Amino acid sequence: MNGRIARWQDRRQITRLAGQVAANARPRPGQAPVVFFNASARLDGLSQNAAFSLLTGWALRLSGTPVVHFVCRTGMSHCVQGTKLEDFSALPPCKACVAQSRRLYSAADVNWFGYQPDPELQKAIQGLILDELSAFEYTIPLGFQESRHPPRIPLGPLVLPALRWALRRHHLPDDEPTRFLFREYILSAFNVAREFGNFLNQVNGVNCTPCAAVVIFNGILYPEAIARWVAQQRGLRVITHEVSFQPFSAFFTDGQATAYPFHIPGDFELNPEQDQLLNAYLEKRFQGQFSMAGIRFWPEMKGLDETLLRKVSLFHQAVPIFTNVVFDTSQIHANTVFPHMFAWLDLVLDLIRTHPETLFIIRAHPDEMRPGSTKQSRESVHDWVYHNQIHTLPNAVFIDSLEYISSYELIQRARFVMVYNSSIGLEATLMGKPVLCGGQARYTQYPIVFFPDTPAKYRQQAEVFLAAEPVTIPTEFLRNARRFLYFQLFRASLPFEEYLEPGSQPGFVKLRNFDWRDLLPAHSPTMQIIAEGILNRQPFLLPN
Repeated sequence: MNGRIARWQDRRQITRLAGQVAANARPRPGQAPVVFFNASARLDGLSQNAAFSLLTGWALRLSGTPVVHFVCRTGMSHCVQGTKLEDFSALPPCKACVAQSRRLYSAADVNWFGYQPDPELQKAIQGLILDELSAFEYTIPLGFQESRHPPRIPLGPLVLPALRWALRRHHLPDDEPTRFLFREYILSAFNVAREFGNFLNQVNGVNCTPCAAVVIFNGILYPEAIARWVAQQRGLRVITHEVSFQPFSAFFTDGQATAYPFHIPGDFELNPEQDQLLNAYLEKRFQGQFSMAGIRFWPEMKGLDETLLRKVSLFHQAVPIFTNVVFDTSQIHANTVFPHMFAWLDLVLDLIRTHPETLFIIRAHPDEMRPGSTKQSRESVHDWVYHNQIHTLPNAVFIDSLEYISSYELIQRARFVMVYNSSIGLEATLMGKPVLCGGQARYTQYPIVFFPDTPAKYRQQAEVFLAAEPVTIPTEFLRNARRFLYFQLFRASLPFEEYLEPGSQPGFVKLRNFDWRDLLPAHSPTMQIIAEGILNRQPFLLPN
């Protein structure tokens, strides 16, 4: 009963604020509208990204900017969040999702879109195998009436990351259930493309000017990736957003939000107060006191036990190896040197076999088998380890995802550290350890880790490190690591904690009891920064 009352109160708060925004919004004449699209951040609840989109739209409306929402009303036969791993053919829970959309966008300017499969496209993809679906392109005007040569929309490549994410794996089986879901995603993606193109025609026709910007969640999962592609084909500015690295914080960018790109001025240096602030954060981080998107990965953190310490003492040196969750959407940015994380691990395995003097400690990502969640990996490092019998090698140790052993104590005892693209690589540099990175990470945009650009060079660098005595890192790596982490935490993470608090389920939020005036950019530094960024192309950064 308490849960039902809490949900009713949350919905009442949303309805109250939506009404207040509608009553006090005064669109400026001639102001180009901003388009919002977010179909993959939630179903019937309110995730952080759903809240970021909602609150930003409200703030823009209150500042005089027209806002138009492109909203799904059973517009996809199968969507990412509605995919059921136990039955790919099961329909998504559209009724509850549409009901939540009606609450969130009540008294707003909304363009609902439904689903109509394209018969020609259905025929074109019906007999294709998985590799053919992955590379599939389709020619369609999409409302590009001014073009004599309609673009070919890369439906397969745009949909593939979403399929991998939904199925929690990188390597997809070429079986009929998987092909069925892939085909449904492609048909639905094309429907989004067609409807979004028609929607942009209507927006431009009504306002006689292109929209000021398109704001979407993530930009990688297929509904939003398709919309981003369509908007960019028209020369429209697209802004993406994602959960950032402070509690209840968002990251907005003109680039790909999952890559977290931002510019650090070359002459920026931390002052004593900023150093102290960063040190206080790191002290908590090294104790496991942090969360991401409302999820705390480390319910506890244990030190190294005597068995592992004795084993470390038997070898010349120890090298921790930190993996990532293979299905994560950031993998499309990561796989620039190796085709996927397991190809990198195969190289690591060869190093383990040819260096018996070194103890290699493979650490599975703590989110790989998240307890009580549907986001558990279905292609895991755990399975790779046991398939290759790595646990039987005398110079290898495997620490599974649910073993809450301190990664930082492993780093302290390391000759150097190997990572794919997880955050621990940045932290290891901050601890003064050389890091050999296999996948492109958000921090590899600056010189912070060793990041060879081919597998052969990666192997060569690993051999140099394994033979070196001692291994050292350039001082610029440490400087850049602190500058980067400070910018990530205290400049690029835009706080929404004034408006949000934890919801009844991990990863979900509810609106605080605030007044509509608190959303005015003049009253909120966060909303001021976001409004200036969207409307005037200012950086999405907090002041120094």
